[in-house]
Amino acid sequence: MAKAYVFPGQGAQFVGMGKDLYESNKRAQLFFDKANEVLGYSITDIMFNGTDEELKQTKVTQPAVFLHSVISALFMDDFQPDMVAGHSLGEFSALVAAGALTFEDGLKLVYARAMAMQKACEAAPSTMAAIIALPDETIEQVCAEISKEGNVVVPANYNSPGQVVISGNVEAIKEACAKLKEAGAKRALPLAVGGAFHSPLMEMARVELAKAIEAAPVSKPICPVYQNVDAKPHMDPVEIKENLLKQLTSPVRWTQSVINMIGDGMTEFVECGPGQVLTGLIGRIQKSLEQ
Repeated sequence: MAKAYVFPGQGAQFVGMGKDLYESNKRAQLFFDKANEVLGYSITDIMFNGTDEELKQTKVTQPAVFLHSVISALFMDDFQPDMVAGHSLGEFSALVAAGALTFEDGLKLVYARAMAMQKACEAAPSTMAAIIALPDETIEQVCAEISKEGNVVVPANYNSPGQVVISGNVEAIKEACAKLKEAGAKRALPLAVGGAFHSPLMEMARVELAKAIEAAPVSKPICPVYQNVDAKPHMDPVEIKENLLKQLTSPVRWTQSVINMIGDGMTEFVECGPGQVLTGLIGRIQKSLEQ
Protein backbone atom coordinates (compact mmCIF):
# COMPACT_ATOMS: atom_id res chain seq x y z
CA MET A 1 0.00 0.00 0.00
CA ALA A 2 1.60 3.28 -1.16
CA LYS A 3 1.19 6.42 0.94
CA ALA A 4 1.50 9.99 -0.33
CA TYR A 5 2.00 13.01 1.93
CA VAL A 6 0.69 16.32 0.61
CA PHE A 7 1.36 19.88 1.78
CA PRO A 8 -0.94 22.92 1.43
CA GLY A 9 -0.11 26.36 0.12
CA GLN A 10 -1.04 29.94 0.89
CA GLY A 11 -4.66 30.27 2.00
CA ALA A 12 -4.63 27.39 4.51
CA GLN A 13 -3.43 29.62 7.36
CA PHE A 14 -5.42 30.51 10.50
CA VAL A 15 -4.59 32.36 13.71
CA GLY A 16 -3.46 29.89 16.38
CA MET A 17 -1.97 27.44 13.88
CA GLY A 18 0.85 25.40 15.39
CA LYS A 19 0.28 26.57 18.95
CA ASP A 20 -0.75 23.11 20.14
CA LEU A 21 2.41 21.59 18.62
CA TYR A 22 4.57 24.23 20.25
CA GLU A 23 3.07 23.70 23.68
CA SER A 24 2.95 19.90 23.59
CA ASN A 25 6.28 18.93 22.02
CA LYS A 26 9.67 20.16 23.23
CA ARG A 27 11.45 19.05 20.03
CA ALA A 28 8.87 20.81 17.86
CA GLN A 29 9.39 23.91 20.00
CA LEU A 30 13.05 23.91 18.97
CA PHE A 31 12.05 24.09 15.29
CA PHE A 32 9.66 26.99 15.92
CA ASP A 33 12.32 28.85 17.92
CA LYS A 34 14.89 28.19 15.18
CA ALA A 35 12.50 29.71 12.62
CA ASN A 36 12.24 32.89 14.72
CA GLU A 37 16.03 33.06 14.78
CA VAL A 38 16.46 32.47 11.02
CA LEU A 39 13.75 34.96 10.03
CA GLY A 40 14.90 37.63 12.47
CA TYR A 41 11.44 38.22 13.93
CA SER A 42 8.96 36.22 16.00
CA ILE A 43 6.76 34.53 13.42
CA THR A 44 5.35 32.38 16.22
CA ASP A 45 3.84 35.49 17.85
CA ILE A 46 1.94 36.24 14.63
CA MET A 47 0.95 32.59 14.09
CA PHE A 48 -0.28 32.06 17.64
CA ASN A 49 -1.59 35.49 18.66
CA GLY A 50 -1.68 37.78 15.60
CA THR A 51 -4.62 39.05 13.56
CA ASP A 52 -6.03 37.59 10.36
CA GLU A 53 -4.73 40.62 8.45
CA GLU A 54 -1.18 40.19 9.78
CA LEU A 55 -1.22 36.52 8.87
CA LYS A 56 -2.56 37.20 5.35
CA GLN A 57 0.54 39.16 4.30
CA THR A 58 2.39 37.04 1.74
CA LYS A 59 5.73 37.61 3.51
CA VAL A 60 4.20 36.16 6.71
CA THR A 61 1.77 33.59 5.32
CA GLN A 62 4.28 31.60 3.32
CA PRO A 63 6.86 30.95 6.07
CA ALA A 64 4.02 30.36 8.57
CA VAL A 65 2.29 27.68 6.47
CA PHE A 66 5.66 26.13 5.60
CA LEU A 67 6.64 26.00 9.26
CA HIS A 68 3.42 24.39 10.43
CA SER A 69 3.40 21.88 7.56
CA VAL A 70 6.99 20.69 7.93
CA ILE A 71 6.80 20.34 11.70
CA SER A 72 3.47 18.48 11.41
CA ALA A 73 5.09 15.97 9.05
CA LEU A 74 8.37 15.51 10.89
CA PHE A 75 6.64 14.77 14.18
CA MET A 76 4.19 12.19 12.86
CA ASP A 77 4.78 8.81 14.47
CA ASP A 78 4.93 6.89 11.20
CA PHE A 79 6.14 9.40 8.60
CA GLN A 80 7.30 7.09 5.80
CA PRO A 81 6.34 8.60 2.43
CA ASP A 82 6.31 6.67 -0.82
CA MET A 83 5.71 9.94 -2.66
CA VAL A 84 5.11 13.60 -1.76
CA ALA A 85 3.61 16.68 -3.37
CA GLY A 86 2.78 20.23 -2.35
CA HIS A 87 0.37 22.81 -3.70
CA SER A 88 2.36 25.92 -4.75
CA LEU A 89 4.23 26.98 -1.58
CA GLY A 90 3.59 23.46 -0.27
CA GLU A 91 6.13 22.10 -2.74
CA PHE A 92 8.90 23.55 -0.55
CA SER A 93 7.41 21.83 2.51
CA ALA A 94 7.28 18.56 0.55
CA LEU A 95 10.95 18.87 -0.43
CA VAL A 96 12.02 19.39 3.20
CA ALA A 97 9.88 16.48 4.37
CA ALA A 98 11.44 14.28 1.66
CA GLY A 99 14.97 15.27 2.69
CA ALA A 100 15.83 17.23 -0.47
CA LEU A 101 16.21 20.46 1.52
CA THR A 102 17.19 21.00 5.14
CA PHE A 103 14.66 22.74 7.36
CA GLU A 104 16.78 25.88 7.57
CA ASP A 105 17.55 26.05 3.83
CA GLY A 106 13.88 25.45 3.01
CA LEU A 107 12.78 28.22 5.36
CA LYS A 108 15.29 30.68 3.87
CA LEU A 109 14.09 29.89 0.35
CA VAL A 110 10.45 30.25 1.34
CA TYR A 111 11.12 33.63 2.94
CA ALA A 112 13.08 34.81 -0.13
CA ARG A 113 10.19 33.62 -2.33
CA ALA A 114 7.61 35.38 -0.15
CA MET A 115 9.50 38.69 -0.22
CA ALA A 116 10.05 38.49 -3.99
CA MET A 117 6.36 37.75 -4.57
CA GLN A 118 5.30 40.55 -2.21
CA LYS A 119 7.35 43.03 -4.28
CA ALA A 120 5.85 41.73 -7.51
CA CYS A 121 2.36 42.08 -6.05
CA GLU A 122 3.03 45.70 -5.11
CA ALA A 123 4.45 46.52 -8.56
CA ALA A 124 1.17 46.07 -10.45
CA PRO A 125 -2.51 45.79 -9.43
CA SER A 126 -3.33 42.14 -9.94
CA THR A 127 -5.50 39.43 -8.43
CA MET A 128 -7.03 35.96 -8.85
CA ALA A 129 -10.50 34.42 -9.19
CA ALA A 130 -11.95 30.94 -8.74
CA ILE A 131 -13.99 29.57 -11.64
CA ILE A 132 -16.46 26.85 -10.70
CA ALA A 133 -18.10 24.20 -12.89
CA LEU A 134 -16.60 24.93 -16.28
CA PRO A 135 -14.34 22.70 -18.41
CA ASP A 136 -10.62 23.52 -18.27
CA GLU A 137 -10.53 23.94 -22.04
CA THR A 138 -13.22 26.65 -21.97
CA ILE A 139 -11.35 28.59 -19.29
CA GLU A 140 -8.10 28.31 -21.24
CA GLN A 141 -9.77 29.53 -24.43
CA VAL A 142 -11.43 32.57 -22.81
CA CYS A 143 -8.19 33.55 -21.05
CA ALA A 144 -6.26 33.27 -24.33
CA GLU A 145 -8.81 35.48 -26.10
CA ILE A 146 -8.53 38.23 -23.46
CA SER A 147 -4.80 38.15 -22.79
CA LYS A 148 -2.53 40.62 -24.51
CA GLU A 149 0.46 42.69 -23.46
CA GLY A 150 -0.48 44.75 -20.42
CA ASN A 151 -3.71 42.81 -19.87
CA VAL A 152 -2.81 39.31 -18.72
CA VAL A 153 -5.13 36.56 -17.48
CA VAL A 154 -4.17 32.87 -17.34
CA PRO A 155 -5.22 29.64 -15.59
CA ALA A 156 -3.09 29.50 -12.42
CA ASN A 157 -4.34 26.57 -10.31
CA TYR A 158 -5.94 23.41 -11.68
CA ASN A 159 -7.31 22.46 -8.27
CA SER A 160 -9.85 19.76 -9.12
CA PRO A 161 -12.29 18.94 -11.92
CA GLY A 162 -14.61 21.92 -12.10
CA GLN A 163 -12.40 24.22 -10.01
CA VAL A 164 -9.74 26.33 -11.69
CA VAL A 165 -8.25 29.57 -10.37
CA ILE A 166 -7.30 32.26 -12.88
CA SER A 167 -4.67 34.93 -12.32
CA GLY A 168 -3.87 38.29 -13.91
CA ASN A 169 -4.33 42.06 -14.03
CA VAL A 170 -7.38 43.33 -12.14
CA GLU A 171 -9.21 44.53 -15.26
CA ALA A 172 -8.42 41.33 -17.17
CA ILE A 173 -9.76 39.24 -14.29
CA LYS A 174 -13.01 41.26 -14.27
CA GLU A 175 -13.43 40.78 -18.01
CA ALA A 176 -12.64 37.06 -17.78
CA CYS A 177 -15.10 36.52 -14.92
CA ALA A 178 -17.89 38.14 -16.92
CA LYS A 179 -17.16 36.09 -20.05
CA LEU A 180 -16.77 32.85 -18.11
CA LYS A 181 -20.15 33.37 -16.46
CA GLU A 182 -21.62 33.90 -19.93
CA ALA A 183 -19.94 30.65 -20.98
CA GLY A 184 -21.75 28.78 -18.22
CA ALA A 185 -19.58 28.97 -15.11
CA LYS A 186 -21.61 28.32 -11.97
CA ARG A 187 -19.48 30.89 -10.14
CA ALA A 188 -16.64 33.25 -11.00
CA LEU A 189 -15.47 34.37 -7.59
CA PRO A 190 -12.76 37.05 -7.12
CA LEU A 191 -10.33 36.04 -4.36
CA ALA A 192 -9.02 38.24 -1.57
CA VAL A 193 -5.41 38.15 -2.73
CA GLY A 194 -3.18 41.05 -3.71
CA GLY A 195 -1.29 39.44 -6.55
CA ALA A 196 -1.41 37.32 -9.69
CA PHE A 197 0.41 34.22 -8.48
CA HIS A 198 1.52 31.60 -11.02
CA SER A 199 1.23 33.99 -13.95
CA PRO A 200 3.64 35.97 -16.16
CA LEU A 201 3.12 38.89 -13.74
CA MET A 202 5.39 37.03 -11.29
CA GLU A 203 8.37 37.32 -13.69
CA MET A 204 9.97 39.96 -11.46
CA ALA A 205 9.81 37.53 -8.54
CA ARG A 206 11.19 34.69 -10.67
CA VAL A 207 14.24 36.75 -11.64
CA GLU A 208 14.82 37.80 -8.03
CA LEU A 209 14.51 34.26 -6.69
CA ALA A 210 16.73 32.63 -9.33
CA LYS A 211 20.02 33.23 -7.49
CA ALA A 212 18.65 31.96 -4.18
CA ILE A 213 17.37 28.74 -5.71
CA GLU A 214 20.58 28.22 -7.69
CA ALA A 215 22.65 28.61 -4.52
CA ALA A 216 20.45 26.34 -2.39
CA PRO A 217 21.91 22.87 -1.67
CA VAL A 218 19.30 20.39 -2.92
CA SER A 219 19.87 16.68 -2.33
CA LYS A 220 18.21 13.64 -3.87
CA PRO A 221 14.92 13.13 -1.99
CA ILE A 222 14.04 9.87 -0.24
CA CYS A 223 11.01 9.45 -2.51
CA PRO A 224 9.60 10.96 -5.72
CA VAL A 225 8.37 14.56 -5.50
CA TYR A 226 5.47 15.32 -7.86
CA GLN A 227 6.12 18.90 -8.91
CA ASN A 228 3.52 21.50 -9.88
CA VAL A 229 4.86 22.53 -13.28
CA ASP A 230 4.46 19.16 -15.01
CA ALA A 231 2.66 16.98 -12.41
CA LYS A 232 5.40 14.37 -12.77
CA PRO A 233 7.67 12.67 -10.21
CA HIS A 234 11.17 14.07 -9.82
CA MET A 235 14.24 12.98 -7.84
CA ASP A 236 17.04 14.73 -9.71
CA PRO A 237 18.21 17.84 -7.78
CA VAL A 238 18.89 19.81 -10.98
CA GLU A 239 15.38 19.17 -12.31
CA ILE A 240 13.87 19.96 -8.91
CA LYS A 241 15.57 23.38 -8.85
CA GLU A 242 14.52 24.21 -12.40
CA ASN A 243 10.91 23.30 -11.65
CA LEU A 244 10.84 25.31 -8.41
CA LEU A 245 11.79 28.42 -10.35
CA LYS A 246 9.39 27.76 -13.24
CA GLN A 247 6.61 27.31 -10.70
CA LEU A 248 6.40 31.05 -10.00
CA THR A 249 5.14 31.89 -13.49
CA SER A 250 3.51 28.54 -14.39
CA PRO A 251 0.17 27.00 -13.35
CA VAL A 252 -0.13 24.60 -10.43
CA ARG A 253 -1.25 21.32 -11.99
CA TRP A 254 -2.72 19.81 -8.84
CA THR A 255 -5.49 17.78 -10.50
CA GLN A 256 -2.97 16.22 -12.85
CA SER A 257 -0.51 15.56 -10.01
CA VAL A 258 -3.07 13.65 -7.95
CA ILE A 259 -4.22 11.66 -10.99
CA ASN A 260 -0.60 10.74 -11.73
CA MET A 261 0.09 9.70 -8.13
CA ILE A 262 -2.97 7.46 -8.16
CA GLY A 263 -1.85 6.03 -11.50
CA ASP A 264 1.55 5.27 -9.99
CA GLY A 265 0.02 3.16 -7.24
CA MET A 266 -0.86 5.63 -4.47
CA THR A 267 -3.58 4.25 -2.21
CA GLU A 268 -3.61 6.73 0.70
CA PHE A 269 -3.14 10.50 0.97
CA VAL A 270 -2.10 12.22 4.22
CA GLU A 271 -2.32 16.02 4.45
CA CYS A 272 0.35 17.74 6.57
CA GLY A 273 -0.25 21.31 7.67
CA PRO A 274 -3.06 23.69 8.59
CA GLY A 275 -6.57 22.80 7.44
CA GLN A 276 -7.88 20.13 5.10
CA VAL A 277 -8.06 22.05 1.81
CA LEU A 278 -6.10 19.47 -0.18
CA THR A 279 -8.02 16.56 1.33
CA GLY A 280 -11.21 18.10 -0.05
CA LEU A 281 -9.70 18.64 -3.50
CA ILE A 282 -8.29 15.11 -3.61
CA GLY A 283 -11.71 13.69 -2.72
CA ARG A 284 -13.25 15.47 -5.72
CA ILE A 285 -10.45 14.28 -8.02
CA GLN A 286 -10.85 10.68 -6.87
CA LYS A 287 -14.61 10.89 -7.32
CA SER A 288 -14.16 12.12 -10.90
CA LEU A 289 -11.98 9.11 -11.68
CA GLU A 290 -14.69 6.74 -10.46
CA GLN A 291 -17.36 8.23 -12.71
